[in-house]
Amino acid sequence: MAEIITSTGFICDIDESRLDDMEMLEDVVALDKGDGLVLPGLIRKLLGEKGKQELYDHVRAADGRVPMAACAAEISDIFNELKEAKNNRPRRSDRRG
Repeated sequence: MAEIITSTGFICDIDESRLDDMEMLEDVVALDKGDGLVLPGLIRKLLGEKGKQELYDHVRAADGRVPMAACAAEISDIFNELKEAKNNRPRRSDRRG
């Protein structure tokens, strides 16, 4: 489990086993190619239903809308933080004493 804090202060726990999912990878690739329709499913796969709602509440605008661009930015930030956390973990060879 990885605790992620995005640049806007959204906090979520990511079960890293969820990342081993070809459908999620396909969604990430599609999103990267501009297919915003995959965003809700990607958010649900990554955060679960409860986490999705917490994300929506975090980015909700004053008029009640949940901006797509804000959600996409948060997801991008989450993936960047996961990558950074993975890169900062000690390698097995580093743990030998």
